[in-house]
Amino acid sequence: MNNSKPRLLTRLKKLFTDKRDNLYFADAHMSIKQYSLQEIKKELQQLDGKQVAELALRMARYKKENKELLAYLLFDADDELAFAESFKHDIGFAMSQLPSHSYTATKALRKTLKLINKYIKFTGSKQVEVELLIDFCKDYLEYVDRRTSHKPLRLILVKQLEKIKKAIAKLHEDLQFDYTQEFDALIDDAVARLPWLYKHDLLL
Repeated sequence: MNNSKPRLLTRLKKLFTDKRDNLYFADAHMSIKQYSLQEIKKELQQLDGKQVAELALRMARYKKENKELLAYLLFDADDELAFAESFKHDIGFAMSQLPSHSYTATKALRKTLKLINKYIKFTGSKQVEVELLIDFCKDYLEYVDRRTSHKPLRLILVKQLEKIKKAIAKLHEDLQFDYTQEFDALIDDAVARLPWLYKHDLLL
């Protein structure tokens, strides 16, 4: 039996783990029959490695996000933190180019967060989530107008800090200690820079 089959099966399976992200499961009112994840897994196990690879490639051509996810699973999944580090610079550069107007800056930040959240979803890792969102918040403090009164722009930071707080609580105890210290330092910096941010609501 082809030794690559189990590996391909495992990685292809991940393409089906969230029905919302796969067009095959969309529009339940249409006539295409829907199958459970267990049924799909059982059918995949009947295929050889070459057939599985052909299916994966077909899915990659079908939707851009499928291609990106498959590329991550094949080339980057073995080192999630290195994967996260690889595009921190790009995110920082995008943040450094934020427009000065609060409304357009808010739109740009949401676009950046959409990209960050996509890669967090690819990894399925709370540690990667903490790493990327802490980095995002540091860039926010560096590049966003701290005097802004635009509530949606302020809420972006608050919501990401809350997400970091929840994600840290789900990490292993050893990681929790290190990231709690980093998070508390981030909060102290944010409160020092932003007169509208209140520390007591955010500390772990």
